Amino acid sequence: MPATPSSTTQPPRDARPPRLGIAGIAIESSTFTPYRSSAADFEVRRGTHEILDRYPFAVPEAEYVGVLHARALPGGQLDAATYAGWKQEIVDGLADAHAEAPLDGFFFDIHGAMSVVGLEDAEGDLITAIRTAIGPDAVVGTAMDLHGNVSETLFEACDLLTCYRHAPHIDAWETRERGLRDLASAAASVRDGGARPHKALVHVPILLPGEKTSTRIEPARSLYARIPALTLRDDVTDVSCWIGFAWADQPRCQAAIVAHGDSAEAVGQAALELATALWEVRHDFEFVAPTGSFEECLDRAIASPDRPFWISDSGDNPGAGGADDTTFCLARLAARPEIRAGEVSALMVSLMDPTTADAAWEAGVGGRVEVLVGGRIDAREPGPVPLRVEVAALDESGPTGRAAALRVLEDETGAGAPDALEDAARTGLTVVVTGRRSQWATHDMFARLGLSMTGFDVVTVKMGYLEPDQYESAADWLLALTPGGVDQDLLRLGHERIARPMIPFDAEIPAPTPADVWRGGGV
Repeated sequence: MPATPSSTTQPPRDARPPRLGIAGIAIESSTFTPYRSSAADFEVRRGTHEILDRYPFAVPEAEYVGVLHARALPGGQLDAATYAGWKQEIVDGLADAHAEAPLDGFFFDIHGAMSVVGLEDAEGDLITAIRTAIGPDAVVGTAMDLHGNVSETLFEACDLLTCYRHAPHIDAWETRERGLRDLASAAASVRDGGARPHKALVHVPILLPGEKTSTRIEPARSLYARIPALTLRDDVTDVSCWIGFAWADQPRCQAAIVAHGDSAEAVGQAALELATALWEVRHDFEFVAPTGSFEECLDRAIASPDRPFWISDSGDNPGAGGADDTTFCLARLAARPEIRAGEVSALMVSLMDPTTADAAWEAGVGGRVEVLVGGRIDAREPGPVPLRVEVAALDESGPTGRAAALRVLEDETGAGAPDALEDAARTGLTVVVTGRRSQWATHDMFARLGLSMTGFDVVTVKMGYLEPDQYESAADWLLALTPGGVDQDLLRLGHERIARPMIPFDAEIPAPTPADVWRGGGV
């Protein structure tokens, strides 16, 4: 006799792999920098092949439909017209794909801290529009930078949210692989009649720069180390902690904990537990390196026997959205007597200045020119710096556009000083200028100009915390608290639209409670 159906009979499993759309716009944007990001700043991929080709791992089995993915170095707010065009292209492409054959899922490949002129929650705006194209049934997953933001709108529109667990982000691709794997599994399950994953969100009103929340040091190291054990609990698939993006003035900017899995109770408890652990160490976050004014850092670097001694020009870090052309540090390096005399060799890397880069290319290697360097976008004090320079090296093979290493020449005009540029003596300072904003984080970047990360006594770099190649090259390192669009001193920036109370803007915040847990999914 045939078996009698029961209430626990599972629906038949569809043997087809899930059909998954992929699209996204990935950038983190400072709202405090005068720089405006545009289409020219982005690497844009269109179509399934180009988009899948960016993933350096074997994607899970699925029928993929890639529409558009745009990615850029962190910058300023994205201009509204570029965003509107890409948004429409993504929505139209997904709508067409969904009409051809329903999408079981969608992978929202983003950073999470994009700002667009005129919008306060760009990712929330984009995913809301995408939902209109793919409908409410498709499972949506995203894998983000831990410096992204999770608004209520983004949380409601996504079923699965995860983020990096390391800063520096050594697990960026691992996180995307995890996100895609969980999405493919959940999309197939929901298509075959299974329940949607349960999810939980807890916001913690803390807003800190990445340089205070590196997982190399406490308390972030131990905080993130809690996550693997939480994900091993019954009915918990993933737990993630977003620090949030400190250099945007928007209500969504704050820390967030999100969990998802098979039980509302389990994921809610896991999210609240990690949120409570973050709250308990709210006053313990310190900078990842000793800090000081640039003058203090340069004094220590020159006096130190450790070589090379690295200094981060943190306020203009292009990796967080700085303009990459403030001259606060350059002017002080050029004026330093030990460097001018050649007693100390120093490298300033790098400033975006296509005008000076073009002048260097016109002069050629060995050529000497008088130039005004930097300060064309973020013109805060001291603005463009007049320098006499000798072109030491040229390159345009990398992502920087035209790049030039310039050896700074003496510019004294007193008695006995040479009047002719060709007779000017070399100082100990070399400065790199580029045609595009860029972050000099790898040995390969330096080598393109014949430079070495260990070839100077003092290296000043437009960075926050040092990336692995830099960190390994530095004999010692200080974080200079310099002015700029990503100033580490958040209180100097003038946030007005963030939620309050908020650490460090207020002395105290309330502890998270069960009432603070946002829930969703499970149907």
